[in-house]
Amino acid sequence: MSLLKSVSDFLFGKDPDIFDDKGRVLHKLSKKKWDDWNNRIVKGNEYNWREHQGVNAGASKPDSSKKN
Repeated sequence: MSLLKSVSDFLFGKDPDIFDDKGRVLHKLSKKKWDDWNNRIVKGNEYNWREHQGVNAGASKPDSSKKN
């Protein structure tokens, strides 16, 4: 039976194992992993996507009062 399942999975693909009973995506990670992920966003702005400014992140703004 295991050989037939393996061949079937290879030919037709595996059933997705990331959905819950209601069809929503469910990542099977431990609570500690989720807490660590959330804490790194809370602790520092470097991981906070709301604070991300692209290539210029952390760069000081140019002084507009100076004239060339």
